[in-house]
Amino acid sequence: MTFAVIPHSSPMSPDQRAALLENPGFGRIFTDHMVTLKWTADLGWHDGKVAARAPFQLDPACAVLHYSQEIFEGMKAYRTQDGQITLFRPEENARRFAESADRMAMPRLPENLFLEAVEALVQIDRDWIPDGEGSLYLRPFMFASEAFLGVRPAAEYIFCVIACPVGAYFKGGAKPVTVWVSDSYTRAASGGTGAAKCGGNYAASLIAQAEASRHGCDQVVFLDAAEHRWIEELGGMNIFFVMDDGSLLTPPLGGTILPGITRNSIIALARQAGLTVVEQPYSFESWRADAASGRVRETFACGTAAVVAAIGEVRFEGGSFQIADAGTGPVTSRLRDELVGIQRGTVPDQAGWLHRLR
Repeated sequence: MTFAVIPHSSPMSPDQRAALLENPGFGRIFTDHMVTLKWTADLGWHDGKVAARAPFQLDPACAVLHYSQEIFEGMKAYRTQDGQITLFRPEENARRFAESADRMAMPRLPENLFLEAVEALVQIDRDWIPDGEGSLYLRPFMFASEAFLGVRPAAEYIFCVIACPVGAYFKGGAKPVTVWVSDSYTRAASGGTGAAKCGGNYAASLIAQAEASRHGCDQVVFLDAAEHRWIEELGGMNIFFVMDDGSLLTPPLGGTILPGITRNSIIALARQAGLTVVEQPYSFESWRADAASGRVRETFACGTAAVVAAIGEVRFEGGSFQIADAGTGPVTSRLRDELVGIQRGTVPDQAGWLHRLR
């Protein structure tokens, strides 16, 4: 499909944009354009456009406002040292987006259309990609746009891609974070939408995140819904444990945990480096005991936005404990440096993960 480009002059001068890119923060500044694509039951996917970023005009009966049929992705575009623009494993985002659509009873967006839409936006807004450690965060999303009241899948949808230049995800940059283990709230249950990247999962996590913030923590750790015992993931990231024998342990995917692309990449890089990676259930009691005995040497979280973040302190109702010296351990540092290096073109891309834009 060819996306029609509707001419648009940026309201911002190059100097104004450069000033914003010096310290973009995260998720507050947006680029000039967006890509939209429509789906209707009679026509399928059609009317692809690249146009000025603008508000949607929605009917009060718009299905997404009442029944929450919505999915999204998070990915980044990078500017390498030689000036090339790259995406990191965008095919995996396209595949996960399609799987999320299946779970939410929404039409599948063909993976080639997903990639074309993302590339179209990056190409037209490439001047918004920061130099140095910054990147362009891309948000493809789809929602039910049909106006009706009734519990059924909608017959109309809008797919859109927007972008924002970003710096560090956590305040203060890449440093160990403090997490709160919630025993009051769960993120997902077996048979639910835990493996889909849908807004409802994140909405349900906000009260737990607020609880974590009240206890001075950066993120929340969720336990399983059945026993409130087994560690699953953070509010927006997967989790890994580095053991005293050098192996890595991470909770297994099973429908309640989001299959993170960063998670998958970390597993591949660790195994490539000769490290053993075990995907098995791990209880909060074991984490607490293993941190005290020294069996757990490092713990880190990973995801597109933060990439890799060491966990230094764990708080819970009734106490807290540190992971080793509460710093960033050598395995965490090595994996983060290698992954970021591949994304930015400073480390050889042996797996062919980089997608270079022409």
